[in-house]
Amino acid sequence: MTTPLKAGRKREVLGTRSERRVKEILVAARQVFSDNGYENSTTLDIARELGISEATVFSYFSSKRDLCMQVIKGWYDEISLVLEQEVPLVVGTRARLHFVVHKHLVTLMQDGTGMCKLVLSEGRSADAEFADLIAELKRRYTAPLMKVLAAAQRDGEIRQDMPLPLLRDMVYGSMEHVLWDYMVNRNKPDIETTAGQLTNMLWAAFMPVSQSLEQLARFRGEVSEALRRLEQGTQG
Repeated sequence: MTTPLKAGRKREVLGTRSERRVKEILVAARQVFSDNGYENSTTLDIARELGISEATVFSYFSSKRDLCMQVIKGWYDEISLVLEQEVPLVVGTRARLHFVVHKHLVTLMQDGTGMCKLVLSEGRSADAEFADLIAELKRRYTAPLMKVLAAAQRDGEIRQDMPLPLLRDMVYGSMEHVLWDYMVNRNKPDIETTAGQLTNMLWAAFMPVSQSLEQLARFRGEVSEALRRLEQGTQG
């Protein structure tokens, strides 16, 4: 006769095995989807990676699309957690912007190339449920930067005449062009250099108008002074 205690332990063991199997399938699926893309991957490919039947995969996931969505969610959870933990440790708004830009380029062009291609391609899917999931995941992923920009706007450190979503899109939109060029044309830029250039460009665009005018005035003064000295040297 099975006692309640033994039955409970059995359910616990089965639950642990199921969790382990789900993790194994997700790891294998991430590799297959990253290597082959969504359209060229099958659940049979994923099952073969683990030496299990395709039916076993479907006992945990309802479809290939469901499995792909869970893979992308797991990846976003990982990279979002890194930003949530590390961005607050960086001192200064500009330094935080550079950190986010650099981390994004490293994550998508160095550590997660296959996942980057998968997200960029499937992110344009006509599947409404999938598009909604991607939008939700991106909101969490970009939230650390949004908090930084919101605080900077309140403090008058960056311009206040532009909405935060536009500032966010300027950051990630500029990087997406770099990423697409890499994915399509295999033109991989130097990440350190590119991160610095993008940060400089964005920071100049984010600077309050008054500061921008001051910088322009200083620049014009420096140019005028250089021309004056050049003219004096020529006359001498």
